Amino acid sequence: MPAAATRLGIRPIDLLLLLISALSIIGYTIFAAVYDRAGFPLDDSWIHQVYARNLARHGEWAYIPGQPSAASSGPLYTAALAIGQLLGLSPVLWAHLLGVIALTVAGSVSVRLAEQLFPNLKWVGPGTGLLIILSWHLIWAAASGMETMWFITFSLILIWRFWQEPGLPKTTHQQVLKNGMVIGFISGLCYLNRPEGLLLLGLGGLIVWVCRIYPDFKTFVTWGIGVAIGAAIIMIPYIAINLSLIGEPLPSTVRAKIAYNAGFREEFIGTRIWKMGITMLAGAQLMWVPAVIVGIIAIARQKIALKWLYLLPILWGLAHFTVYLIVMPVYFHHGRYVMPVLPTLLLYGVGGTWIIVEWGKNSAPKRVLTRTLALSAILAVPGFWWIGGKVYGEDVKLINTEMVKASKWVELNVSKEDVFAVHDIGALGYFAPREHVFDIAGLVSPEVVPIITDREKTMELMCKKGAKWMMVLTTQNPAEDDDPRIELAYITDSPYLKEIAGDNMKVYTLDWTKGNTRGCTPQ
Repeated sequence: MPAAATRLGIRPIDLLLLLISALSIIGYTIFAAVYDRAGFPLDDSWIHQVYARNLARHGEWAYIPGQPSAASSGPLYTAALAIGQLLGLSPVLWAHLLGVIALTVAGSVSVRLAEQLFPNLKWVGPGTGLLIILSWHLIWAAASGMETMWFITFSLILIWRFWQEPGLPKTTHQQVLKNGMVIGFISGLCYLNRPEGLLLLGLGGLIVWVCRIYPDFKTFVTWGIGVAIGAAIIMIPYIAINLSLIGEPLPSTVRAKIAYNAGFREEFIGTRIWKMGITMLAGAQLMWVPAVIVGIIAIARQKIALKWLYLLPILWGLAHFTVYLIVMPVYFHHGRYVMPVLPTLLLYGVGGTWIIVEWGKNSAPKRVLTRTLALSAILAVPGFWWIGGKVYGEDVKLINTEMVKASKWVELNVSKEDVFAVHDIGALGYFAPREHVFDIAGLVSPEVVPIITDREKTMELMCKKGAKWMMVLTTQNPAEDDDPRIELAYITDSPYLKEIAGDNMKVYTLDWTKGNTRGCTPQ
C-alpha cells in the first residue's frame, strides 16, 4: 500500500544523483565537442538565449531590442538564462548548469515518489531516481538549452505536492486556503515553463475531489480558491504581457507552431500514435514497459480511495500525450514535446520490476525468465546512454554547421539595415542581431501565422515588408528553386546535413521586380 507523505530533505542519494547528472551532461558535451564543438541541439535554444540577453542588457522582453514580442514559451527558463548573461558566463555553460540542476531535482523528487508508491520494496526509490536521470531522452533535454527539463522537474514537484494533500492540516479555512495556494503557486511555475502545465493542475484538482481529500464541498471550494489565488499571482503578469503584445493570453509560439505543423494532423490517427509513441520509447524505456504495466496494475488494484492520486502521474502522462496527438502530433527532435511523459512511466518501472522478480522466485523457469528480463532492462540503460550521447553530438553538429555557420556569414556580409527574412530565428538573432527581421515561421512575426502554409502569400508578405535577404533550408523555402525572385548568395556546404538529408542552409538575395510579386509596394 502506498506510504504516507514524505519530506524532501537532502539525503545521500541526492548527492549521488547530482554527481551522475553532472557527469552525464559533461559526457554529452564531450560527445558534441568530438563531433564538432559544444553548443545546442536545437535552433530554438538560441531563441531563449536572444531573449535572455536582451532581458539582461536592456531589461526588455524582446527578440529585437526596442521591439517587445512574445516568442518565448518558457519565460521562467528564459529569465534563469538571463542570470548567466548578467554574470557574463558562456551561454552553453550556464544552460548546461541549469540542466544539471533540473535533472538532479527531477531524480530526487522521483526517489520520494517511488518510495511513496512502493514503500515495502527495497531500493525502489534510489533505483527509480537513477533510472530517470540516466534516461538518454532526459539527459538530452537537460543539455538542450530548452525549457523541457525544467517543465518536467516542476511537474514532478507538483505531483509530489498533490500527494502531500491527504496528510496536511485542514482544521481551519486558513489552512485549507494555504494548502491550495501552494498548489496554485507551483502550478503557475509549471505554466511559466510550458503553458500545458495547466493540464496537470486541472487533472490533479479533479482527482483531489474524486478522492474526497477535502470531503465537503465548501472546504473543497475554499481549497480551489486558494489554488486560483496562488496560480494567479504567478500567471497573471505573464498573461498580461502577452495580451498587451499580441492580444492573446498564450505566447505567439503556440499558435505559430500549431499552424506550421498542421500537416501532421492530416495523418491517420493510428499512424500518429505509432510515430509519436515509438519516438518517445526509443531507448531503454522500451525494455521497461512490461514492468511499468505491472507497477501501474499493482497500484490500480489497491483497495484504497487514494489510488487515483497515486495514478495521477500516468493519467497526466496519457492526457499530455493525447493533447499533442490531437493538436500538434509532431515527433521530430526525438519527440521533445512528449518527453514529459517519460518520467510518468518510469516512476512505476522499478517497483514493477521488483514485483515481477518476486513473482518468479519460486519457480526455476520463472526465476530465469524474470531475472533475465530485469537484467536486460537494467543493462539497456547504460547502452542507450551511450547511443543518446552520439545522437546529441550529431544534433549539436547539425545546428553548429548549418544555422550557426550561416548566421555568422550573415553577420559579416549582410547590412544590418536590410530587412532579413528567416525561418530559424534563433542562431541568427544571437550571432547576427539586427533590427529588421521577418520571421517566416511566425514566432516574432505573428502576421505570418494565418498564411503560414500558403507559400505564395508568404512571398507576397515578404515583398510588402521589403525583405532583401532570406535564410532557409530547402524544406523551409516558400519559393521554388527556379523562382526568379531569389538568387543564391551563400550555402554552408557542410557535409553532415548534406549526407543525411541532401540539404544545406542557404542565404538568398531577393529581387521583387521579377516574378509574381513584380511591382508590389513595400510597407
